[in-house]
Order: sequence, then structure tokens, then C-alpha cells
Amino acid sequence: MNQKQAFQSHWSEAELTDLATRAFQGLGLTQADAADVVKILVLADLFGLSTHGLSRIESYGERLLVKGISAQPTITVQAPAPALRLVDGDNGVGPLVGMHALRAAMEAARQCGIGMAFARGSNHFGPISPYSLIAAEEGFASVIGSNATTTIAPWGGSDARLGNSPLGFGVPNPGGSPFLLDMAMSVVARAKVRNAFKRGESIPDTWATDAQGRPTTDPRAALDGFLLPVGGHKGYGLALLVDMFAGLLSNAAYLTHVKSWVDAPDEPQNLGHFFILIDTRLLGSAQWLSERMMDFAAILHDSPAVDAARPVIVPGEIELKKMAQQRADGIVLDPATITLLMQHAGGH
Repeated sequence: MNQKQAFQSHWSEAELTDLATRAFQGLGLTQADAADVVKILVLADLFGLSTHGLSRIESYGERLLVKGISAQPTITVQAPAPALRLVDGDNGVGPLVGMHALRAAMEAARQCGIGMAFARGSNHFGPISPYSLIAAEEGFASVIGSNATTTIAPWGGSDARLGNSPLGFGVPNPGGSPFLLDMAMSVVARAKVRNAFKRGESIPDTWATDAQGRPTTDPRAALDGFLLPVGGHKGYGLALLVDMFAGLLSNAAYLTHVKSWVDAPDEPQNLGHFFILIDTRLLGSAQWLSERMMDFAAILHDSPAVDAARPVIVPGEIELKKMAQQRADGIVLDPATITLLMQHAGGH
């Protein structure tokens, strides 16, 4: 890495991939495993999801250094039935376990038309949309979820008992943009509450509660309290469903059994994930699917916008537009993240 690169503001995908792969090798991963992790994190940055991209080198790196995450896990895959895969991540870095589970589910779906992988022994695995895109590019529709550290109180409860578990869906479009929906189960991310606090602004009382479980407009009180699920009791039910699939059925930790990576960085979290994939090529030709996907999007796009500056979009369009722009112009990362990546890359 030369001096010029240390201070550059825009990075190509290839440059960042190379630097980040060497950084994770510096943290003890093999080159192949580091490449898996970096594929997900760089896609996250390309999508503009910087909180879940290469900035995670900080939290992943801290836990790798204190042996809270295994740098060289032995990941195993069992096939108890033709369409079912059970993945044990052996406490590996989350995106590494996620990529193994995604490939296992794709293999099952190629054989059976539909495939499902349950993963256990994992950690934070990044955002879902990169996995959905990889699956879509291979012709698979997907339903993917993960559980998470507890930050949400059960509906009507006054302490955190369930995580802000992400759930995502993807549908391929051979002739255009795939449908990519990636959402967490809270109304907003905790970062939005934190930003409101820094700016001295109040928040809507639908975002979070105080420490006693009462809805609040005070961001400081909210930071001591709990995030509220989207859609009230319906979001609560969805969050529980994701945790049952990702945690309970996968034989991973669930609800309060999930260790906090902040409070116990040196202990395995045993997070769980699930991947359900459908091989759309068995449903019809690429032209058939593309025509239907284009028509589906057109019906939505043709709805006159209330605000002309904000036309109707289909989920995934913002991320894919951002990716195209950054592939053309370069990826912009926080200088602190670049510094950390270079430190860990060291002699690699």
C-alpha cells in the first residue's frame, strides 16, 4: 500500500476487496475465508449500507483478537434430507458462516427446486441484501433471516428480551433489477435515536421506550430504554418468528440466550440464520420471469407520486443505483475504517 492510496478518498471495488481481504488475513483468517467475509461487507458498502460494511472490521476485529470469534473455524454441513442443510459455523465470523449457509441452501435448491439451510454457531453476518443479490444472480428467490442481540422489549414488557432481527426477501430479474427487501424489526435503528440525541432533537414516540418501557420523545431516555417493533404487536410477532426460525429451529441461541457482543466480546454469541431458496428457473424461462418482473415494477412506477421529487420505487432500487454509481465513481469509506484496514493488513 503506497502513500497515495493511504490518503485517497475514492476506492475501486477491486482495491477495497484486496485491502480488506489482507486485513482479515492479518486477523488470522485464511485467504479463502477472508474473501467470503469481504464479499458481503464490500457489497454492503456498495449498497450504501456503511454501518454494516467494512466499518465492521472494528467490532469483528476486536472479537477476533480476544478470541471471542474463531479465526479458523471448522464449518460443517449436514444434509438430514435432500432439501435441508444444517450448518455449524463453529463460532466463525458471521459473513463467513452466512456464505457457507447460502451455498448449502443453493446446492439443496438446485437438487430439489427449493432448499433451506439453518445455521448455528455464528455471529453478526452483515446485512441481508448482499446474500439476496448473490442468490438472485444465480436465479434463486430467497427468504433470509438472522437473530440478534436483545434490544427490543416484548410487546407490553419492560425489559429487552428479543433482538432487532433482520428479515430479507429477494426475487431475481434476468433482464433487469432484482427485488431486494432487507428490513430489521424495529421502527428505526438505534443509530437514528443516537443521531437525534447528538443534534438535541426530540424523536417520535413510536420509535422507542424509556427504561420503564413507556414510549418517549426524549432520545436520551430512549437510549437507556428499548426500540419499538415496527407495526406494534404485529412487528413483535414477526420478530419472534424470525428468532424461532433463525435461533430456535437452527439449534442456535435465541432471545435472551444470545450473548451481547458488546457486553461479552470474548464469548461466543451462537447466533443463528436461515436461508430459504427457490430455483426460479424451474418455474419458467428467463424471458417469462423478466417480462413479469418488468411489468410488476412498471405498475408501481406508474403510480403518480405525491411528491414529484420522490417517485415510487421498488425495494432494492436505491441500493442497486448506489452500487452502480460507486462502481463507476469509486467507493467512499470513513478514513478511520481505511486506517484500521491498513493496520490489520500489515504484512499481508
